[in-house]
Amino acid sequence: MSKKNVTMSDIAKEIGVSTVTVSKALGDKEGVGSELRERIKNKANEMGYQSAGFSKIPKDSLTYSISIVVAKHFIQDASAYYWVVYRYIVELLQKKNYYGILDVISEEDEETCQMPKSISDKKADGIIVLGQFANPYVNALLSLEVPTVFLDFYSSRSDVETVLTDNFFGSYTITNYLIAMGHRRIGFIGTVNSTSSIQDRYLGYYKAHLENHIQMNRTWIIDDRRQDGTGFTEYDLPTELPTAFVCNSDEAAYILVNQLRSKGIRVPDDISVVGYDNHIYSTISNPRITTIDVNSYEMSGHAVDIIIKKIRDSSFRCGRVLITGKLIERDSVKKLK
Repeated sequence: MSKKNVTMSDIAKEIGVSTVTVSKALGDKEGVGSELRERIKNKANEMGYQSAGFSKIPKDSLTYSISIVVAKHFIQDASAYYWVVYRYIVELLQKKNYYGILDVISEEDEETCQMPKSISDKKADGIIVLGQFANPYVNALLSLEVPTVFLDFYSSRSDVETVLTDNFFGSYTITNYLIAMGHRRIGFIGTVNSTSSIQDRYLGYYKAHLENHIQMNRTWIIDDRRQDGTGFTEYDLPTELPTAFVCNSDEAAYILVNQLRSKGIRVPDDISVVGYDNHIYSTISNPRITTIDVNSYEMSGHAVDIIIKKIRDSSFRCGRVLITGKLIERDSVKKLK
C-alpha cells in the first residue's frame, strides 16, 4: 500500500477500532482514552498517514527507540533493584510501540562524560536516565538537547522532567512507625552523601526524630557503601546498639540482618530492622522485612509517558512527579513496652 493512500480506515483495521475512533484520536477530540490515542497516532506515523488536520512527525526522523541510561555499578548484581525497573520500562515502552536500548555507563565513561552509544549513533529518540549520575555528566547529557527524563534521581537543575518516589515522606513514615512501636533509640544505615535518594531518606528519618523530640545518636548513623560508591561494605557497627535501624534499602536491611545474626543478635527479638523499596530482599530475608513499597511500575509508567510526550512535543513540560509509597508491615519489628 502506498503511504500516500493510507486512510483512517486502514489505521482503524490495524488497531482494531472504528474509523470514528481514529478520527477523534487524530483530531485530539474527546471520547478516546490517552493510551489508545497514543497508539493510534503512533500507528498513523508508522503507516505514513498524511492529513492537514494531523500534526505528523516525519517517520524518517524517528527511530521509535529510547535509550535507558544507567551506571554500571547500579546493575552489577543480577538481583539489583534497577534491573526490575529496567524490565518495567521496556515492557511499558513496547506497549506504546517503542523499544528500550540499555546504555550502561562505566565509571570511566561518567568521569570523561562519554555519551550513551545509542545517542551518539542517533539510534534513539529520547533518554530515560535511571539512577544517579554526577553533575558534570548530567549537564553533558542535557546539553545534547535530546528529550530526557530522570527516573529515581534528581539534580539541582529545574529544566528537566523527573519521576521520583517520595523518599523523604516514606522514610519519615517508617521511622514514625518504629516510634509508635515504642522505639526511641533508632539508627540509620546508609551513606548519606552517596545518592539523592539516600539523602532524602535520611532527612525523613531526621524529621521524625525532631518532631518527636528524640535525640539522635551520631554513632548510629552507619555507612553502607564503599568509599568509591560502587557497592556495599560490611557495616562498622558500634558496641552500643540501638533498639531499631532504619535502612535506606531492603538490600541494606538484608545485609544488616545477616550481619547481626552472625554476632548472635536476633531480629526482631533483640533489634528491629526496617528497609525501603519492597524489593526481593525484603521477602527472602528471615525474618521478612517491614518496608516501604515505592511502586516502581507506576514510576516507570510515568517516565515512559513523559518521554513519549516530549518526543512528540518539544515544548512539553511537567516538572517533578512524586509517587507516594506505602508501608508494608512484615516480621522484622518488635513492639516495645
